[in-house]
Amino acid sequence: MLQRFRRHPFRFSLDWLPLMDRWLIAELVGPLLFGIAAFTAVSLSVGVVFELVRKVAEAGLPLSAAMQVLGLRLPGFLVLSFPMATLMATLLAYSRLSGNSELTALRSVGVSTKRMVAPAVALAVAMSLLTFVFNDVIVPRTNLSASITLDQALGKAIAAERGRHTLYSRFGRISQPDGESVRGMTQLFYAQEFSDGEMKDVTLIDFSRTGQRQMLMAKTGRWNEAKAMWEFRNGRIVSVDEANDTTTSANFDRYFYPLSRDVEEVAKLPTDANLMTVGQARRAERLLLAANNKKEARRLRVRIQEKFAFPAICLVFGLIGSSLGVRPNSRTSRSQGFGISVLLIFVYYLMSFIFSSLGITGTLSPLMAAWLPVGIGLAGGLVLLRQASR
Repeated sequence: MLQRFRRHPFRFSLDWLPLMDRWLIAELVGPLLFGIAAFTAVSLSVGVVFELVRKVAEAGLPLSAAMQVLGLRLPGFLVLSFPMATLMATLLAYSRLSGNSELTALRSVGVSTKRMVAPAVALAVAMSLLTFVFNDVIVPRTNLSASITLDQALGKAIAAERGRHTLYSRFGRISQPDGESVRGMTQLFYAQEFSDGEMKDVTLIDFSRTGQRQMLMAKTGRWNEAKAMWEFRNGRIVSVDEANDTTTSANFDRYFYPLSRDVEEVAKLPTDANLMTVGQARRAERLLLAANNKKEARRLRVRIQEKFAFPAICLVFGLIGSSLGVRPNSRTSRSQGFGISVLLIFVYYLMSFIFSSLGITGTLSPLMAAWLPVGIGLAGGLVLLRQASR
């Protein structure tokens, strides 16, 4: 084998696999490619093509830009089609082999059902790894590029860093009248819009001293690197002294305020976890926890776990599809396989949505919310495999 590799260093060969495994994998590849093409075409048409056609006709989107956006959005829909195609491929391939009595011939020579489905499980594991790579490395970048390309083609202003309704709360020690301090919220920051490093329509409330409140309102705010503080412009400061029941206010053209730069980092966070890699999502979670935004941090923890759990759906569907197809005298056409696949996929994704919602609300831990559907699916697949082995 080593000599053959030296003669053909770029030639991929499966000669090291047993003949039966090579045969079964070859039977699986055709339906797998068909499933990827079919499911991608359907989901892409519903999710992108109709919208792009409308923008070309009504908003004057150039056809070349529409094609570019379509190509950039393609990886995101490929990721969705991989699990569905795995289910359809295993179900169709093993159903055809069972209907043609080829699996019966294997049983007659002592090959167990578990041994027959081993190549399907191995292919499903490979599809899980491919799905994770696409979902974490390729899709976030291409989806972001697609959004920027579409906005540029439609003549919208593009900012590399843009956000709306930035809310940041800072916690620390609050001074008490007796000289001691307690932990609590010290500042609450809100900006209506963030664009190109500049906050717009800013409101900042200071709670750092008991009995006193200070509210800062400004048109703009920007981080000043030299002073390591926020520089606010064209605003007003209102101070309320509860002990003396007095209120003072002053306008300013320029005002420096000592607040963490984490405000800017929070504003840069994408609102959609699908636009973030696992590393970016973990960093965003730390920032949200630092800002004491526990609800959004919990939601992001669920999404992080789902980024790992989602590729495992390929393994679940591969086990279920092969277990259903390997049953004796099982015969399923492509149309029947497509229909069964859609039904199973709907049930699984409905279950995933329910568990995900429970995780976001705090009823379930993020780990359980993301992985329980996978565990239930694998358990169901093993039950089906056991029944098929009888």
